[in-house]
Amino acid sequence: MTEPVNRVITTREQDVTVVELMDKKILDESSIGQLGEQLAALVHAEATPRVVLDFVNVAHMSSSALGMLITLHKRIRERNGVLRLCNIRPAIYEVFQITRLNQVFGILSTRDQAVKEAAVGR
Repeated sequence: MTEPVNRVITTREQDVTVVELMDKKILDESSIGQLGEQLAALVHAEATPRVVLDFVNVAHMSSSALGMLITLHKRIRERNGVLRLCNIRPAIYEVFQITRLNQVFGILSTRDQAVKEAAVGR
């Protein structure tokens, strides 16, 4: 059994947890599971989570990863929190559009914009 890999870098900006996804490809079930667990732990650690996921490093993502994001979004909303996504490349954004998930998630162009929205809870 392999050791879990830390798939994120986490920082705090304006009382918002900013999570930079480190994997260039989020494709296989094992890495998606590990990422989902790490993100769930971050959400569970806060009473009202305000989270920004920064996709700056991500070039490819599977549909299973979308499922993990939907679950994360649900957990954050259950705790009256806010989730924003940013720096999503056009090819990945197209998948969000096709699945209409761009209407579910708050997706911003830049990290600064996403942090500002998450900080005020919009």
